[in-house]
Amino acid sequence: MSVTSVTVGIDVAKAHVDVCVLGAKSSAQRFDNDAEGHSALAAALQPLDVGLVVMEATGGYEAALACALQATGLPVAVINPRQARDFAKSMGRLAKTDAVDARTLAELAAVLLRRDDLQRFLRPLADERQQWLAALVTRRRQLLTMLHSERQRLQITPKKLHASIEAIEAAIKAQLDEIEEQMVTHVREHFGELDTLLQSAAGVGPVASATMIAELPELGRLNRREIAALVGVAPMANDSGGSKGRRRVQGGRFEIRRVLYMATLTATRYNPAIKAFYERLKAAGKLPKVALVACMRKLLTTLNAMVRTGKPWDKSLHCA
Repeated sequence: MSVTSVTVGIDVAKAHVDVCVLGAKSSAQRFDNDAEGHSALAAALQPLDVGLVVMEATGGYEAALACALQATGLPVAVINPRQARDFAKSMGRLAKTDAVDARTLAELAAVLLRRDDLQRFLRPLADERQQWLAALVTRRRQLLTMLHSERQRLQITPKKLHASIEAIEAAIKAQLDEIEEQMVTHVREHFGELDTLLQSAAGVGPVASATMIAELPELGRLNRREIAALVGVAPMANDSGGSKGRRRVQGGRFEIRRVLYMATLTATRYNPAIKAFYERLKAAGKLPKVALVACMRKLLTTLNAMVRTGKPWDKSLHCA
């Protein structure tokens, strides 16, 4: 790809977005973070032959804009804010404003354009069905957090107030049942084939399947090393000169890693291939948690291959 390609950095806030364009005659601009602002921004970028648009993940404020830009054919990468901040510090840029952040993201986009693995940074286009599933998965997670909080409060609250907490717990449980029913129905109607494929692997249940479909659209699109690094189950080297540091997993998508952990925990009991792998690692002297993380990586990369090939779990491939 040409090193002179136009790159765009977008700093996203709740009410507005700041845009910086490098490689073309265009001044920094600010647009409203709503449907009209997204359309205006897309129209402004269309004639510029943009090579890459980079924005940070902001907890959801960037989702509609990313989809709107992708719908017009623009390549969009949504990155971890820590990556952007680390890049800014490496450039000696310590100041932080919306305009400065937008320019930093545009410069980072120019760096990403030169990478051979650019594709793994690009955000797959999420349709309305996937966005709704992601909203259901997020809401379920929020309700579980609220339920856990109420149960903790019960332990330190006077008995006369227990009835109040129990009433809130009952209400949360009712909402949780309703959300889970909606989630399962939505997956069955719109992602039935993919859901069946994922759940063919012992250990992967409805929640893990729905979470991966909603929040890991890259599944099946990346190779085994890239998908493991994206989720955060790939051991990172820590070597310098003759020193060999201890490998550790870090970063990645925490929510995916959490459901993958629970799925793997089940798989070490009921999935013959994962169970045998887990026992072999422990017999070799690996700590149980280290062995479990290795099993997480094995299960994830297997699911990735299953989705890429469209073939369900085949126990004959894991007989050895």
